[in-house]
Amino acid sequence: MFAIGEFARHGRVSVRVLRHYDAIGLLEPVCVDPATGYRFYEAGQLSRLNRIVALKNLGFTLQQVASILDDQVTLADLRGMLKLRQSELQEQIATDAARLAQVEARLQAIEGEASEPAAVMVRRIGPAQVAELTSMAAGYEPQFITPVIQPLYHALTRQLCDANIAVTGPGVAYYEDAGDEAGAVKVHAALPVAEQPGGLRGFRVIDLSEIPAAATLIHHGSMDDILPSIQALARWIDASGHRSLGYAREVTLKLADARDDWVTELQEPIAPKEAA
Repeated sequence: MFAIGEFARHGRVSVRVLRHYDAIGLLEPVCVDPATGYRFYEAGQLSRLNRIVALKNLGFTLQQVASILDDQVTLADLRGMLKLRQSELQEQIATDAARLAQVEARLQAIEGEASEPAAVMVRRIGPAQVAELTSMAAGYEPQFITPVIQPLYHALTRQLCDANIAVTGPGVAYYEDAGDEAGAVKVHAALPVAEQPGGLRGFRVIDLSEIPAAATLIHHGSMDDILPSIQALARWIDASGHRSLGYAREVTLKLADARDDWVTELQEPIAPKEAA
């Protein structure tokens, strides 16, 4: 048998925790010395302790842990609970990371308010023949767009390869309002091509119309950090006496393994305000 301090060391918990588990009847010692009050445990009780700690770390309350252990939870049950909790935690981590990224993007946009005016050029964007796949995103925010557009480009690239159709230029992403109050958008992932495919394909080939006048801006870095560039473009459009005619196209000029090395041109269609 082990004294409480020795058992605590082998179980990698504190003596205080063991005393608490004893007090609530969750893990009682094998015996207690009536003269000294010292608690003693057996090595076989490490199995119950391991289950208690595992279930507690999975997010169960100690009351729930007691109920589960009374039902004699098996190792397979614990493994299943662990996988489920692992999935939930990973989803929560992803959600929290996205939220922090949104805050960082807003801070960058705030910092950019006092910076030098954006280097914007106005130019005509010619028409192009593109192959594209489309899908819906819940909103225009990066946390909604990125999970939608990346799979579209992966699928489109694979389908073009299977069809033996060569890509002739950089990718072009563009967006349309879905027409609902929730702010959903239709996402277009497009790649320039020189030929029409034969037979039925999962993608479609269309003529992307020209933009007679577009305010263009080069964005360096991940598209998750696009907000400061989008708002810099908006400030320039307003200050220069133009009005926006819709969502900016996003033309990928450089795609690298490190997202911070990406280079994207924003092309927002504009018109003089007096033409409203």
